Amino acid sequence: MRLHTQLVSLAVLGIFLSACSTPKKLKRSAQDLLLNQEGLQHAHIGISVYDPQKGSYLYNYQANKYFVPASNTKLFSLYAALKYLDDSIPGIRYAETADSIYLEATGDPTLLHPDYPVHPVIDWLKSNRKELVIHQDNWKEKELGYGWSWDDFNSSYMPEKSPLPVYGNTIRWTQVLEKTESEDGAIVNEAFVYSEPEVSWKVNFNPSKTASFSVIRDRYTNQFTISEGKEILRTIEIPFVTNGVFSALDLLRDTIGRSILLVPVENTRKADKIIYSQLRDSVLKTMMYRSDNFFAEQVLLMAAQKEFGWMNTYKIIDTLLKSSLKGLPDPPKWVDGSGLSRYNLFTPQDFIWLLEKMEKEMGRERVFSILPGSDQGTLSNYYTGMAGAIHAKTGTLSGHVAISGYLTTKKGTNLLFSVLVNNHQTSAVKVRRSVEAFLQKLWEMN
Repeated sequence: MRLHTQLVSLAVLGIFLSACSTPKKLKRSAQDLLLNQEGLQHAHIGISVYDPQKGSYLYNYQANKYFVPASNTKLFSLYAALKYLDDSIPGIRYAETADSIYLEATGDPTLLHPDYPVHPVIDWLKSNRKELVIHQDNWKEKELGYGWSWDDFNSSYMPEKSPLPVYGNTIRWTQVLEKTESEDGAIVNEAFVYSEPEVSWKVNFNPSKTASFSVIRDRYTNQFTISEGKEILRTIEIPFVTNGVFSALDLLRDTIGRSILLVPVENTRKADKIIYSQLRDSVLKTMMYRSDNFFAEQVLLMAAQKEFGWMNTYKIIDTLLKSSLKGLPDPPKWVDGSGLSRYNLFTPQDFIWLLEKMEKEMGRERVFSILPGSDQGTLSNYYTGMAGAIHAKTGTLSGHVAISGYLTTKKGTNLLFSVLVNNHQTSAVKVRRSVEAFLQKLWEMN
């Protein structure tokens, strides 16, 4: 009897010591593989690892401190889209009379986007010959987000937000260098430049040749200056000035073969029908796999449109934080959908809480089908030996690297994690490799 009691006591002690050893091992791994790495010793780093089955944290390091999360912010936009949007994205809302169709934009980012070969809204507009009118009274937002870097306006990763996006709110400029024969028989390289879509906006050509093909847009107008380069083939995406729906209507005119008239809201009818465009989860998967800032901003605006009948980022964020997300452990400062703003502030424990909530409300399989896994999307060339073990969202701004997501260990334990790194002074690749080494150790350890 005494021997049996001793064995039971030893077993309990073994379990206790094993449980105690995991946080110690994680602490040691975090220090060796991440915190004490060259270039990271003076960075601001937060780490949280959580076991949802046990309802307890395995490791926290500055997990209740605030960080700029970069594109980890898109996890919150993902939650908003899954909560408010139906299985298919509303492409356009409308009301119809005997001779007119009254349109209302929905913020759908996929209209004429080159990633999508089928556009039901365009097909429908082409097939209907009634007069088309639209208002933009439901647009109560600015084209650029709060805290965005204004001088990134010419960068492909920062298209303007708008009520009626077309072509991803960018113009694709392509230079093709071809060999031609001059009048004296000499073979010369001649550059041909074209845009998709074709535009009637003002285009200037820089007379001097440069090493690289470049296109610079005027800050406030759709005026482009092109410098020909030496590349045989190169394509550049440049955001255009949206001007509400004006630029979209200009570009749509050629596509559908007729004009859409912009009118005051009092001259329209209340929209009561919908033309759907793409499947919601396919759009969200694209958003998360390539960390698409434009899609993230627009799905947040679409959620606002669905909830309030008008588009405003601040309103939908405020509503979420006061309702579905009011249980967040550390009240965040959340200002945009993409994470482009450095005004966003979240803690690692906020992401742990959200990840657990999404899994409970939306289901593990759905969330996993949207997030990139090992060697996929923004995780390409990372976590290559962990197929099926990790599903996560990355984030990168200058000086900032983040990753939050789900991890299943070799022993089959399901964990949630968030690692946020701010103010580092080394390369983003080196930081990501250090975080990768820590998470691989976590995968092997538990």
